Amino acid sequence: MGGGAAGFFGAIACAEANPGQPVLLLEKTGKLLGKVRASGGGRCNVTHACDSAAQLVAHYPRGGKALKAAFQRFGVADTVAWFAQRGVALKAEADGRMFPTTDSSETIARALEDAARRAGVQVFTNTAVEEIMPLPGGGFQLQLAGTGRPGPTLAVARLLVATGGQPKSAQYDWLRPLGHAVAEPVPSLFTFNVPESPLRELPGVSVPRARVTLAGEKLHYEGPLLVTHWGVSGPAVLKLSAWGARRLSELNYTGTALINWLPDHTDDTLRPWLHQFRQENGRKGIAANPQLGLPQRLWRTLAEQAGIGPDVRWSDLAAKAQNRLLELLLRTPLAVRGKTTYKEEFVTCGGISLADIDLQTMQSRCAPGLHFAGEVLDIDGITGGFNFQAAWTTGFLAGQAMAQLGNTTAVPVAAVGA
Repeated sequence: MGGGAAGFFGAIACAEANPGQPVLLLEKTGKLLGKVRASGGGRCNVTHACDSAAQLVAHYPRGGKALKAAFQRFGVADTVAWFAQRGVALKAEADGRMFPTTDSSETIARALEDAARRAGVQVFTNTAVEEIMPLPGGGFQLQLAGTGRPGPTLAVARLLVATGGQPKSAQYDWLRPLGHAVAEPVPSLFTFNVPESPLRELPGVSVPRARVTLAGEKLHYEGPLLVTHWGVSGPAVLKLSAWGARRLSELNYTGTALINWLPDHTDDTLRPWLHQFRQENGRKGIAANPQLGLPQRLWRTLAEQAGIGPDVRWSDLAAKAQNRLLELLLRTPLAVRGKTTYKEEFVTCGGISLADIDLQTMQSRCAPGLHFAGEVLDIDGITGGFNFQAAWTTGFLAGQAMAQLGNTTAVPVAAVGA
């Protein structure tokens, strides 16, 4: 949205780089920075600790490689420095995610709002742009909805569109007359619904590392996995959904997810381990004594599904049951039947094609003076702060470019959401 991360960052960058230029920020709704406030469970995952642009781009299923040069100009270190200069310190957690040291998203939202106010950005809420009309001499006339300020039409010298990802293709129709191709939007970063899950009695059980594979597809990802009352979630599933967003859409979010609970093992390594453990621990009960670092409830459930009763000892384990247990440890099948949005962090795969954008300035190749930033573009990252980093980078580059296109103090520039 215009009042989101990319819109605010672009407006601030433009206003700070050209203090004499009026800068307007137009937000369709009455709420500013809603996604910033919701991110990270209210902590705001601002960015991710990556040392280089090359390391950063590896976390974007779409758009990352195209943005490598942009990340070199404004990357993670620049984001950390930007917030530090405005009194907000960030910290990196063990998994690389970076949050404000206050652990409050309000810290980030207030920093952006304060920076915009100090830079002289004029913020208008409940102001929707319905149409963008290029003017013959340059600039744009915006057709606004309703009778809210600043009026039914507004002329601007330059324009930044930062409307965020949109779930439906029709929501990009207002931009298509300007000549832009749109990569059809589909959801990214979602969890798997498994209505008939064999793990349905285990909500809340998690493992720090599992490999999730979509059967029959070249799609897999490793990471923490969480069993939920509706299916499975956690970074392993969310990241798989991002890399496989288009293919999963084609499959109508149905298929079989295979869970390897022991990603360091294969059939060739787990079978001899089981054999040796069985020889050395024949008197031990199986179901009541979890092995290989797995949670007790999960181990017991897998044993039950393998046909191993609560009183069976390792020395009494039938070969068929042992083979079944091995199969479940390495390939527990889950029948995926749909998806669920991850918390409030909806991310869209798709948007304005990057082929139509000058990635040095984020300016449209179709309409000079028109810039784009954030998720309205065909850019999306996996969970972990990468989508915000793309918003900061594209917003900053767009704002800087808009400020350098000449001083037209009589006519404002605008960042909009629609």
